[in-house]
Order: sequence, then C-alpha cells, then structure tokens
Amino acid sequence: GNTLAVAGQAAANQIFSSSFWLTSFLPSVTATLVAKECAKGSEEGVQDAVCQALVVGTLIALLGSFFILSQPDRLLGGVLKNGAPAREFAKPYLFIRGFAFLPSMFSLIGFSAFRGTMDTVTPLKISLFANVLNAVLDPILIFTFNMGVTGAAVATLMAEISSAIIFTYMLLKRKMVTPSKMFRLPKWSKLSPLLIGGAALQLRNFALNLTFLAVTRVTQSIDDTGVAAAAHAMAIQTFQIGGIVLLALSTVAQTVVPNSMVEKIDKVTGEKSGGIIVAKNTVSRLMRWGFILGSILGSLQTLLIPYLQKSTPVIEVREAARVPALLASLYQVINGLVFIGEGVMVGCGSFMQLSLSTLGATIATLLALNKFPMSYGLTGVWMSFGVFNSLRLLGVFIHQRINGPMTPKSMTAKTAGITK
Repeated sequence: GNTLAVAGQAAANQIFSSSFWLTSFLPSVTATLVAKECAKGSEEGVQDAVCQALVVGTLIALLGSFFILSQPDRLLGGVLKNGAPAREFAKPYLFIRGFAFLPSMFSLIGFSAFRGTMDTVTPLKISLFANVLNAVLDPILIFTFNMGVTGAAVATLMAEISSAIIFTYMLLKRKMVTPSKMFRLPKWSKLSPLLIGGAALQLRNFALNLTFLAVTRVTQSIDDTGVAAAAHAMAIQTFQIGGIVLLALSTVAQTVVPNSMVEKIDKVTGEKSGGIIVAKNTVSRLMRWGFILGSILGSLQTLLIPYLQKSTPVIEVREAARVPALLASLYQVINGLVFIGEGVMVGCGSFMQLSLSTLGATIATLLALNKFPMSYGLTGVWMSFGVFNSLRLLGVFIHQRINGPMTPKSMTAKTAGITK
C-alpha cells in the first residue's frame, strides 16, 4: 500500500535496467555467433564465442557496478527530481542491485549460449529456479524480517547470484567453455565479430534505454504523491505478462534464423538442408505466430485487467492504471510482430539497420512525450509508447519487404540462381 516505496523501487529498477542493457549487447551477438558455429559443428568455435563474451562481459560488468555503487544519487537524478520523496526508497534498493551486475551478465550470456545451440530447456529450468527462489525470498525478507524495499533488492540479488553459478557450472559441464579460455583475453581476429556487431547494437540499446528513462522521468514528474508512478508500474506488469512470451519468440528467431541460413549436407545421405529459402519460410511462420500470439495475449490481458488491479488497495492507483493497462494489452498485437521481426534482424546480422530503426522510433517518442502527457497525463505516456512500437514495426516491414536479405526481390534472385 506504500505508493512511494513502489515508485522508488520502480525508479531504481529503471536505472539498473538502463545501466545493464546499455552494455548487454553481448548476449544478442553471442547467440547469433554460437548458432552459426553450432550449425557448422565446431565445438571450438562455440567455446571461443562464449568465452570471449564472458571475458568482455566481466570487464563491462565490473565497470557498471562501480558507477552504480559510487554514483547512486547522480544516476537517480535521471528519473527522480532532487528532494523527491521516493528517493528515500530508491537509493538503498539501487545500491544493493549494483552488486548484481556481474551475475546478471553471466546469466544472460549463459542463457544466450544455450539458446544458440538450440537448447531452450536448460536455461528455462535455471531461470525457473531463480524466479521461484526470488518469489520465496521476497515475502520472507520484506515482511518476516521487516526489510521492506531493501529486502526485495536482497532477494533479487541472491536469485541472480544462484542463477549465474548454475549457468557457469552447466557451461563447463557441456564443454561450451573451458577454464583456460574463460580467463584469457581473446585474439582480435576472434573478438572483432563480437565487438563490431556489439557496437551497432550498442546504439540500439542506447536508444531503447533513452526511451524508457524518458518515460520513467515523465511519469515520476506527473505528481509527487507516487500515484502515477505506482499506476505506471501496474500497467507495466500488464504489459510484461504477454511481453515475456513474445520476447521469448524473439530470442527463438535470433537463433533459428542464422542456424537455418547455413546450408548443410548430410554426410550419410547427401541431402541438403537449410539455406536462404528455408530461412525465409521459417521467418514467415514466426511472423504469423507472432501476430496470432500477440492477438491472443492482448485479449487475455484485457480480460485480466480487473484482477490485476486488485494487486493494490489504493483506489487512486487503480483508477490511474485503468486506461494505460488497456493500452498495454492492445499493444501486444504490434509487439508480436515487432519482437519477432527485430529478432529476425539480429539473426540476419542486420545490427546497424535495427539500431537506426530503433533510434528513429526513439526520437519520435521523445517528441510525443513532450506533448501527450501534458494533455492526457499517464495515458499520454502510454500513447507515446504506441508511437514507439508503431515506428519499430515500420522498421521491421522495411527490412523484410524492401532491403533485407530475404525480401521478395532477393528471394526471386536466389531462386533464379542469381548471386547477389
């Protein structure tokens, strides 16, 4: 029932997420590189891809933790005004979360590595365990030990550390990493694909996080009571219910597409599999599923809104969250196409085009955030989200129909045997 505690936690979470995702281009590139090496049957190539990501990720994570732990007030200034009541809850939460940078990076790279080998069961089990552990620890630390928001941060940190340890153990067991390569700086020839692709995705991560930071700051500035921020957090929960499923399909596309693009010949039968035509058919199926699931999830979320609103006893928060939660549900139809389409772009290695598309959507969203919330309050913030996702969908359309590797023109050329 403490709206300021919810607002402070939401602000701190946004700072951590933005700081983390600004440097988390590694998982996306890693999954693509691992998928290509796995399709070739190269165990050493898989090890190189994973280990170099872990080495670089460790260096980046240590730097990120240093900034969060040493400059919490300056970072919180990005989303909370000086003297904002929610700062009292945000600062201790952010400080504890700062220690989670390294374990979170290991978990995400491990998740991407298994995904690259088409193993989705192992990371699912590990993530399920970590989430259950977090859910068990939350009420114990928050209520039993009366730690409040700080207890929530400690529970999350413990879950992330356990996840990182299990992922590392499984990577070693599957021989996807070796101790010697984990602690050795990789050669430039092997590191360059990771960094080149990562540099392009860094621009996208910057654009994404600039958008979400702007959304958080505008939301926090709507009122000083924390009602708008708490209502926004509730709407985000509605948004994430379906978003998690659709994001999972996006990660599938990042792995399946590069794997299917590699043409393979069976050594026993001599039959060919894979190739650009197979990849195109795979993309078409994924996009159809994205639209279908987005529509279904959006409809289900709309029906669940009355039940989700019961998660808070504050009437003002319920009322403020009603329309944003409805918009969040409607946007899932767009998200189904956007998430999978952008996953396809990552799988194709179209990192720079994806980044420029996201940057364009961010610029338009920042302009919308300067106009809509002034007239419509929190609903205006979610209208700006609609601008953001609609323009990202336009970027997906351009990649698949105009200038990507699997456009109708490119496919016609491939069918005719013309080398582009």
